[in-house]
Amino acid sequence: MVKSKFSIKDLENLSGIKSHTIRIWEKRYNLLEPNRTDTNIRTYDLDSLRKILNVSYLKNAGIKISTIASLTTEDIETQVRSLAVRNNKNDHAIQELKLSMMNFDQFMFQRVYDSVIKEIGFSGVFYDLFIPFLEELGFLWQSKTINIAHEHFISHLIKQKVLVNLERVQNQKIKENENLYILFLPENEVHDLGLLFLNYELLKKGCKTVYLGASMILEALPYFKNKGISPIYITYITVQPTEKETPSFLKKFNRKVAQKDNVELWLLGHLAQKIKTKDLSDNHTVFRGISELMNKIPQLVEA
Repeated sequence: MVKSKFSIKDLENLSGIKSHTIRIWEKRYNLLEPNRTDTNIRTYDLDSLRKILNVSYLKNAGIKISTIASLTTEDIETQVRSLAVRNNKNDHAIQELKLSMMNFDQFMFQRVYDSVIKEIGFSGVFYDLFIPFLEELGFLWQSKTINIAHEHFISHLIKQKVLVNLERVQNQKIKENENLYILFLPENEVHDLGLLFLNYELLKKGCKTVYLGASMILEALPYFKNKGISPIYITYITVQPTEKETPSFLKKFNRKVAQKDNVELWLLGHLAQKIKTKDLSDNHTVFRGISELMNKIPQLVEA
C-alpha cells in the first residue's frame, strides 16, 4: 500500500528542512496546507511532500524563501526543472528518487535513471546518484520515515540496473595478470548492491573476477588458493559480522583461508570502517569506498 500520509517529521527527514522551519513557513507564507487529526496533529499528502522537496531544492540553490513562496506550485516545478538542467542535476534526481520510492512508482524511477545516465554513464549514476541516495535511505530507515517495503522496492530497481550493466561487461577481454578477485559476502550478510557494482567496475577494467555473492562460509574459500591461483579476496560488511564479531571473522579468515600464506583480504562497507587497527593483520586492507579500492587496481593490473 502506498504511503499517502506523512508527519511533519517525515517531511523534515525527507527534505532536510527542520520541522520548526516548516511550521514558520506555513504560518508566514501559507507554503503548505496540512490536514489535521482530531488531536490537531499535522498530516501531509504526497503533493505536499513533492512541494517541500522542490522548495528544499530551490532553497539550496540560493533562492530566498519569500521568492519561492510567491510562486505557484507549477512555477516552482518549472524553476526546479530549469535549475536542474543548468546546475547540479543529481541533487534534483535524488529528490525524484525519494518520490518514486514513497509512491512505489517504477516509471518515475526509470525516467530519472534515463535522464541521468545519458550524461554521466552507469558508473557516474552509481557513484553520484545511487550511493548518496542509498546513504540517505539508511537514515530514513533508522528514523522510521520508510518501512521495509520502500527499501525493498527501490533496492530491487537499483539492483536491476546493476545486473543489466554487469551483463554488458561480462564478455569483455580480460587482461593478462596474476590476480584473481574473489568477491563474497560473509555468512548471513545479504546486502549485495555494493559488491555487485564493484564486480561491474572490476570487469569493466578487464580484471578476472569470481563473484560468489551473499552469505559465503569461509571454509569454502581456500578452494581458489589451492588451485595454484593468486587470489585477492574482497568482502563487503554492512550488517554481518557485527562490529563485536568482526575481529574473530578476520582471525578466522587467516586461519581457514590464508592458512599462513600472505593471502590478501580487502574489506569495504559500513562495519569495515569500524575495524580497529590492532585487529588488522598485514594481509588485511580496509577501503573507505569502491572508488578508493578501484584506484589501487591500475597498478595491480597494468604493471
